[in-house]
Amino acid sequence: MTLIDHLPVLVVILPLLTAPLCVLLDRPVAAWGAALGAAWLTFVGAALLVGQVADGGAISYQLGGWAPPWGIEYRVDTLGAYVLLIVSAMAALVLLSARESVEREIFRVNGARFYAAFLLAFAGLMGIVATGDAFNVFVFLEISSLSTYALISMGRDRRALTAAFQYLVMGTIGATFILIGIGFLYMMTGTLNMLDLAERLPEVSNTRTVRAGFAFLTVGIGLKLAMFPLHLWMPNAYTYAPSVVTAFLAATATKVAVYVLLRFILGIFGIEFGLGRMPLEYLLIPLGLMGILSASMVAIYQVEIKRLLAYSSVAQIGYIVLGVGLANTHGITAAVLHLFNHALMKGALFIALGAVAYRIGATTLDAFSGLGRRMPLTMGAIVIGGLSLIGVPGTVGFVSKWYLVLAALERGLWPIALLVLVGSVMAVVYVWKVVERAYFSQASSGSGEASEAPLMMLIPLWTLVLANIYFGLHTDLSAGLARQAATVLSGGQGERHAFAYLDSPGSAAGAAGGAGLCQAAQSA
Repeated sequence: MTLIDHLPVLVVILPLLTAPLCVLLDRPVAAWGAALGAAWLTFVGAALLVGQVADGGAISYQLGGWAPPWGIEYRVDTLGAYVLLIVSAMAALVLLSARESVEREIFRVNGARFYAAFLLAFAGLMGIVATGDAFNVFVFLEISSLSTYALISMGRDRRALTAAFQYLVMGTIGATFILIGIGFLYMMTGTLNMLDLAERLPEVSNTRTVRAGFAFLTVGIGLKLAMFPLHLWMPNAYTYAPSVVTAFLAATATKVAVYVLLRFILGIFGIEFGLGRMPLEYLLIPLGLMGILSASMVAIYQVEIKRLLAYSSVAQIGYIVLGVGLANTHGITAAVLHLFNHALMKGALFIALGAVAYRIGATTLDAFSGLGRRMPLTMGAIVIGGLSLIGVPGTVGFVSKWYLVLAALERGLWPIALLVLVGSVMAVVYVWKVVERAYFSQASSGSGEASEAPLMMLIPLWTLVLANIYFGLHTDLSAGLARQAATVLSGGQGERHAFAYLDSPGSAAGAAGGAGLCQAAQSA
């Protein structure tokens, strides 16, 4: 076997082994170099995996010499390769901008340890996506979560400690629910391999144990996802964490949680059970809409821009949850596509806020007064990122919202399509607050000496900004991969509503929808 054959495990092991190396180096600059190299090599590996999956289908990698389902398996399919690419790309770009920001926001004594914790969080997220074992999802989730708690607490603001503790409490509750749910599934099937679970669950799906396991998993993943109303940990965590941590978490952590939601609800339980017999559709759609509208309303009244964007993230997660709840190919395509698009938007916006914090030391609305003239490149990036957040045509935000509107109209739910547009209008209000203060207000005393951000922060920032525009105009790659993944997740239903059987109980359409995913997963 060549090195290329080991890519499914290398993209996890590389950052995992580099983390202790950062501690041994014990110098922030050297640790940053090691972390940056590991992140970029992992990104190259993830890009190669995307090509392999596109050419040959899903990749199965056996560990320990035991064939699955008895042994542990890493399995990378279209959706997994797509998410691995997103996570590794964002880690590489965020680390590129990290050195200056970390020097300003992290005590020097914690510099090397910061990069070690960052790589552990990165490795945990990659492991969640790559593994084909349900229990290992929990293990990697805890690796990522524990290191994230440490990363948040390293902020110089003492409120970061409270934010980290609040996240720890809610994250632990979510992880416990996930572990209980996995335990219930193992109790009924005797297997932890996710592909094997998908084959065995239909035989016992009518039992209360499986239904309870489904409920535990949904709530636990919802906590990790920051789905409304389980989002209470997110605003403080994003606000008081170091800027690098906020940028990384906003672009990756919640996206991996969405992946886990899709993998369990649609990949393991199947679309017929997960969004049919279990009335999750009637829960996800209202919660998604409530998240969009309520979080956008709260964001309008924020004066701390990091908190404003944190509530905006809750709203954006609402769009993803809504797409899953609509349960047709367009809806799931919108959800998967918004994983990528939202990572580009929020990655750019939070890196830009990190640049502002580096030059000014604050990210409040008052601190933005006159910054359009003092930091034109940084503020230009914030404007374009804000337009993408709104969903202006020509940006990535428009593409995923377009698919979401199509999904609502396909099901005849035009009021939902209208509410999606209302959410975009509300985004105009809170984005305009920042733009108005930056371009139409006099410079405040705190920003009077502000100059443009360092080049090493501008390069990843504008890489993401240009990606927001490029993938908003050229959608073949991003939307194509998302649609391919959605077709498999929806059981190959094409453009038809995945719940046709609801309108005709006992019809063959429902059975075909439930079996389609298992057949597609086996053929992959």
